[in-house]
Amino acid sequence: MSRTKDHYENSLWLKFRKWVDGETDLLADGMETRAPEEELKELSQAAQTAQAELLQSDPEKAARMRRKEERGLLLFRRFYQVMSVLLCLTIIFVLLCLTIIFVLLWTIAYLPVFGNAGNPDNNEVSARYIEKGVEETGALNYVTGMILDYRAFDTFGESCVLFIASCCVLALLRIDAVSRDEQTRKRLDEANDRLFEPKNDIILQKCACILVPFIMIFGVYIILNGHLSPGGGFSGGAVLGSGLILYLNAFGFRKTERFFTETVYRRITLCALTFYCVAKSYSFFTGANHLESGIPLGTPGAILSSGLILPLNICVGLVVACTMYAFYTLFRKGGM
Repeated sequence: MSRTKDHYENSLWLKFRKWVDGETDLLADGMETRAPEEELKELSQAAQTAQAELLQSDPEKAARMRRKEERGLLLFRRFYQVMSVLLCLTIIFVLLCLTIIFVLLWTIAYLPVFGNAGNPDNNEVSARYIEKGVEETGALNYVTGMILDYRAFDTFGESCVLFIASCCVLALLRIDAVSRDEQTRKRLDEANDRLFEPKNDIILQKCACILVPFIMIFGVYIILNGHLSPGGGFSGGAVLGSGLILYLNAFGFRKTERFFTETVYRRITLCALTFYCVAKSYSFFTGANHLESGIPLGTPGAILSSGLILPLNICVGLVVACTMYAFYTLFRKGGM
């Protein structure tokens, strides 16, 4: 029995348990340590004694230390609360993302096989566009009817992408006049006058006087006839934007800014995108609920026909023209 007891007292398991409990320190050749409770009790008694001595010797310093400790505890609690909220929001965000991914993957599993000849996009959709396009949209141009009626919100997203891209370029390349000092402003003004403004190029100005009106009229024609013939807002807006850029190169920023400034660009783009969103939201809401929208399609082939396609073409054309001009001016001198 004694042998068993001696064997147990010299076993590695007992040494390991004592080390875990804090009774011995294996790194100090098995030196025994005092129990943590006794150490904590002695430390707390020593702290109380030191605090009582400090209160008797210097009450103001003790009060300052107490306030500092309370402030530290308050900051820790605030930090703990903020981190708890952030942790919860992070967990919710991750769970939401995982849920969305699961739903999307579950939906993809039920989609038809890609490339199958019997898929709806290979027969029913295209046949619907061709057979019912004029009747349902009032547009003789099937492509315009598809883009601005059946897939109008897709086109709205593309227009918003152009607007967001121009805003990003403006934020990255714009030179803010408020933050310049006087010397830098004069140097930039001289550079603008030397590099960006034309020096009375007679050939360019005379050609621009002849071509710009025809370019602008042709762009308006493409936009207004997009529902009747090949064309539309994207192509017509590109023509209008090229006309503005040619006028800018011929006559400079000062003359162009008499009628087209950054404020005009913002207002035109905002109004066009807002009208597009409101008009198609109303149209899709009524159509989804089998209600009459009250928007007449008109007579196919007439200029005032095809319901909302004509005004939506105008909106898209304005956004494209403004974006092209904004890109050119921003990349040229960092401002409009």
